Amino acid sequence: MKKYTLIGPFKQILTMSGMPLKGSLMDEQLNIIENGGIIMADEKIYAVGPYSQVSEEGNNLNAENLLILSDMVCIPGFIDSHTHICFGGSRANDYALRNSGKTYLEIAKAGGGIWDTVTETRKATTSSLIEGVKTRADRHLTHGVTTIEVKSGYGLSIQEELKMLRAIALANEQCQSDLIPTCLAAHMVPKDYNASPADYLLEISTSLFPILKKEQLANRIDAFIEEGAFSPTSIAPYFDSAKEMGFDITVHADQFSTGGSAVAVKYGAISADHLEDSGEKEIQLLANSNVVATALPGASIGLGCHYAPARKLLDAGAAVAIASDWNPGSAPMGNLLVQAAILGTFEKLTNAEVLAGITYRAAAALGLRDRGKIETGLLADLIAFPTKNYNEILYQQGMLLPSLVWKKGRLAVDV
Repeated sequence: MKKYTLIGPFKQILTMSGMPLKGSLMDEQLNIIENGGIIMADEKIYAVGPYSQVSEEGNNLNAENLLILSDMVCIPGFIDSHTHICFGGSRANDYALRNSGKTYLEIAKAGGGIWDTVTETRKATTSSLIEGVKTRADRHLTHGVTTIEVKSGYGLSIQEELKMLRAIALANEQCQSDLIPTCLAAHMVPKDYNASPADYLLEISTSLFPILKKEQLANRIDAFIEEGAFSPTSIAPYFDSAKEMGFDITVHADQFSTGGSAVAVKYGAISADHLEDSGEKEIQLLANSNVVATALPGASIGLGCHYAPARKLLDAGAAVAIASDWNPGSAPMGNLLVQAAILGTFEKLTNAEVLAGITYRAAAALGLRDRGKIETGLLADLIAFPTKNYNEILYQQGMLLPSLVWKKGRLAVDV
């Protein structure tokens, strides 16, 4: 028998419904319900509307009534569609070197960078990786992030990538948030691999991919297309294999040089992420495709470089999501709301564009259709901020935290 719960009245409910997936948005397009209420039925949203109407329906259903006694704004749970929160060690030394003038690629060539994290992650036990993921996911949840993509990519061997992905799966069983796993075995060519990059990719695709399917460890394959990692040409057979096996594709694209976004479009990737180096050609290519362009302001902040051209992408008609890129190297902050607010300031994004980028457009970047909006039949992933005006959420640049967070209809955070 279904359990019904009525929550409200909220000063405002931003449903994020009725808005397009692609292109620029004006704040006037936001569907705002004043003095609204929501009925949840188990894990899903049953009804949303003016509280006077919804409360009457709730009474007819004998719904449990959770009264909101102070002014609050309710919006869909945030979705972080790009993170690397499964890792061992720290890259604080890299951060200091970057700030003293060394480049990301220089540090990597000197033994730091991704390989340093690979070394520490290989040393880490499965249990310590699980605890690290849980700790970071729980912090994200208190900030209103209810769905989190989590990549492998610090193992860079079949066994170590499996260790990471199994740890992510076990952490998902213990977290209130949903963790969406992605295999990033093509993060870089392992320094200890004694054959060619092509041989490495072939080994991963022929030996690791079938295990991912068998154990249901990931249905998403990612690759870093960049100098020091993989070229558009070298990655082609790898993505061909992934597509043939039915995996979804996502791409680390155009971070320091271009080429990755074209690969994303060619392979019908769900998303192309980073895009800091994307120019007019790449912007038009993405805008004319169904690939979600994902901006990662955390990496720009961590590396001290310019942001992805979110404004130009939106104006050209692209779908733009915003994710944290939380990782130990280039984006250690991991605060999605802070980063999204800052990106909005520098790229001159409307509040509607920023909020869309961390709700329903981020859901699209993960191929998820059951969340990101407050609509009947979708997951009851909801967050409530202690304010009477939704504009305060981004105005306070992440310093205003949600007081209440519901995950699949269950109250997960109550501050």
